[in-house]
Amino acid sequence: MPPLNFSLILPLLTLTVWACLLLLVDLFVKRKGITALLAAVGLAGSLGLTISQVGSSGAGFNNMVVLDGFSIFVDALLLVAGLLGVALAYGYLKRMDLERGEYYALLLFSITGMLLMAQAADLIIVFLALEMLSIPLYVLSAFARPRLESEEAGLKYFLLGAFSTGFVVYGIALVFGAVGSTSLSAIVSAASSGTADVLLLTIGSGLILVGLAFKVAVVPFHMWTPDVYQGAPSAVTAFMAAGAKIAGFAALFRVFALAFPSLASSLTPVIAVLSALTMIVGNLVAIAQTNIKRLLAYSSIAHAGYILMAFVPYGQPNIVATSVAAGLFYLVSYVLTNFGAWAVVIALEKSEGKGLEISDYAGLGRKYPALAAAMTVFMLSLTGIPPTLGFVGKFYLFRAAIAGQFYWLAVIGVLTSLISAYYYLRVVVTMYMREGEPEIASEPWLNLTWGLSALLTVIISLVPQVLFAWASAAVLKLF
Repeated sequence: MPPLNFSLILPLLTLTVWACLLLLVDLFVKRKGITALLAAVGLAGSLGLTISQVGSSGAGFNNMVVLDGFSIFVDALLLVAGLLGVALAYGYLKRMDLERGEYYALLLFSITGMLLMAQAADLIIVFLALEMLSIPLYVLSAFARPRLESEEAGLKYFLLGAFSTGFVVYGIALVFGAVGSTSLSAIVSAASSGTADVLLLTIGSGLILVGLAFKVAVVPFHMWTPDVYQGAPSAVTAFMAAGAKIAGFAALFRVFALAFPSLASSLTPVIAVLSALTMIVGNLVAIAQTNIKRLLAYSSIAHAGYILMAFVPYGQPNIVATSVAAGLFYLVSYVLTNFGAWAVVIALEKSEGKGLEISDYAGLGRKYPALAAAMTVFMLSLTGIPPTLGFVGKFYLFRAAIAGQFYWLAVIGVLTSLISAYYYLRVVVTMYMREGEPEIASEPWLNLTWGLSALLTVIISLVPQVLFAWASAAVLKLF
């Protein structure tokens, strides 16, 4: 295997070059809709290249970057999320008077960091990818300047994000001190041969866990989420809620399942408690929310806890592949449902910042029945009620927890899902059982996003075997 292999990262390279060209082209384009279209073309091209890699595997750049079924699955999901993010932003930015071409370039740069995160086989690459995906998101969070809440969101996200990055860097330094390398394969070799300093390795892995837990909004590292989600432009929040979660969990799965299985006895109880706390806190605090953006923020926190449930039995080699597949399946479910729900939020949001209270959804079922039906599907899916993809996803997650003998965690997952029904169904009740005269923005790409997401959420739930088979084939490899 040559030390450099650019074909492994061809989709990432293509998207990076495209994002740089987009910055230049935007200087000469007056209609920013053209910039959005070009961004979508770049994402679609990278998605095509990613799909062409199905069945391939290999390592390059001195085994710092790998290509396997897992990275291909995650990269494809990230690029689809990017396309949905562009579709949501197209009309929203124009309506909110935020239409600036650099938005799409920043979005593409963030996605390149996420793609690199999925392929990282070295802790240094994990750190670089984390910064590549985070820095554009800090800027995008404050994109609605001079609105104070948007500037506040960007500043909070930046300060707390930099703080969490410090944990990751310190953790990597300790792991290097324990092993003498940052390569995942070298960490495994040192741990299995007994040459690693177990104490340093355990502390270092714990600090890395803290940094990545911040990125996916796991309790108690979630405090930034409600304020940032509420203050940032809704199109940014929708993408951030999905993309950052996919990339963060991709890093968690790869780093811990491949490099730190020997530390499972120490880390598994911690991860299980974090999962339980995240589900409990996210769902309980969501009950008190009246703002739809804050409600979806706490919903996002709760779902991080559910996805983390698949990660708990990572140290059990007989079920780790099934649990990773359950996590990937649920990420697909979350991406479709998340973008659909945020598309409905964006449809009702007004330029003055109004239309974001749950009470503003009163009368939606009577006046806009198709939109209300789609929102109902998303709320049912987030709750985990059939026939939706969220129900099937939670079934696989609970099955993975039970297979790992974490029965108590599965029980907490079921109970918190029941609690979540209260605040999700409250939105449905408001839409259908209260009088109101809501006004929506009817934009072609926005309508396509919520309509297609609702259809796929139901249709895939009826034949989930195909998606789960692909997720099961997305095997993590150590080269």
